[in-house]
Amino acid sequence: MIRNLSLARAGVLAALALFGMVAALATISEAQNAQLLLPKTTLPEPLAIAIEEATLPAPGSFIREERFQRGDTVAELLARLGIGEPDARALAGMPQLRLLRPGTTVTADVRPDGMLVWLSFLAPRDVLVRFERAGASLAASESPAALITRQETKSAEIRSSLFAATDAAGIPDSVAMQLADIFGGDLDFGRDPRRGDRLAVVYEMHTLEGRPVRAGRVLAAGFVNQGRTLHAIWFAAADTGGRRAGGYYAPNGKNLRKAFLRSPLEFSRVSSGFGMRKHPFLQTWRAHQGVDYAAPAGTRVRAAGDGVVEFAGRQGGYGNVVILRHGGSNTTLYAHLKGFAPGIRKGARVAQGGTVGFVGQTGWATGPHLHYEFRVGGAARDPLRMALPAALPVPSADLPFFRAQGAPLLAQLDFLSGTRIALFE
Repeated sequence: MIRNLSLARAGVLAALALFGMVAALATISEAQNAQLLLPKTTLPEPLAIAIEEATLPAPGSFIREERFQRGDTVAELLARLGIGEPDARALAGMPQLRLLRPGTTVTADVRPDGMLVWLSFLAPRDVLVRFERAGASLAASESPAALITRQETKSAEIRSSLFAATDAAGIPDSVAMQLADIFGGDLDFGRDPRRGDRLAVVYEMHTLEGRPVRAGRVLAAGFVNQGRTLHAIWFAAADTGGRRAGGYYAPNGKNLRKAFLRSPLEFSRVSSGFGMRKHPFLQTWRAHQGVDYAAPAGTRVRAAGDGVVEFAGRQGGYGNVVILRHGGSNTTLYAHLKGFAPGIRKGARVAQGGTVGFVGQTGWATGPHLHYEFRVGGAARDPLRMALPAALPVPSADLPFFRAQGAPLLAQLDFLSGTRIALFE
């Protein structure tokens, strides 16, 4: 019983101790809360500020940029740059300023009083022209521009045309032209692209001091046309002479360059196809042995394949016509031309894509267009439907290098287009 009483007393003491601790904690917590609720007092302290130390010194000169616009005079450009009249007169008399072309960006370092420190711009053939102050006069110099090449990656969706899509995506026109050439053996960009088609491209961009100067070569490209996917990789394969000739290849090493282009015009529309039609002049049904492409007068007409000029001149209802022989029994004919390209005469050699003439309306033609024929052994064939042979693939000895070079480029295309590419199957 005594033991139980002792245990009871110990329990009571423990409970009292615990209660006291809780009370103490509660008291501390309330005190802290009360302290937090006390109003804060702000005591201003005056600080002395030295105005002469706080004011930044005026810059000794200003760097300005202006674009030399079409229709501009040199005097107007120099005035916009803030260059004073004495230096403007000195610059106008220097022959290096004649290298300035419309569209060129000019950079100048000019003092507040209009005195020129230096001025520079990029001239044709990547020549950097620079004028610098040398005492009381200006000295001019020309040197090769230190261009830096970097990779650009862009993607676009076709809504109306290839050029409209590339313009909307900020892809340079020169790159769009390359895309038309790269896929020209498989696609006729005048009629094949459809709304919703997609493209992705990796290309070179040459820069000077961080500023884009011009686009370079397309390194890789992908085009999804009506569910069909095409890919191209630039690769310099060794030819039979031991040299390295660059071209575009599919991921499996197949050469995308065909022996013939699908269309001799880069951008146009088919106004009359191959087969029977009502002759626009004779008003009788006759076999149309070629394809008519409607295009503005003066549009460049390309050779469909490597060949030799067999005929260049006037030929009845064809008007001005060029006939190329491509080896064996294959020939192509280009009619109603406005005129011939320089050097186009019988016996002249023409490379695929080379200019043979320009769209016109000579002969029996109701409007400017190109009449194009493809003949095999003298018999007309439909150039839009016939199978076009491909050029040689990547040599087997170069395949490992081709795969190593192409893998990162294809990965970029995969990321841009959101499609999975079968890598080197």
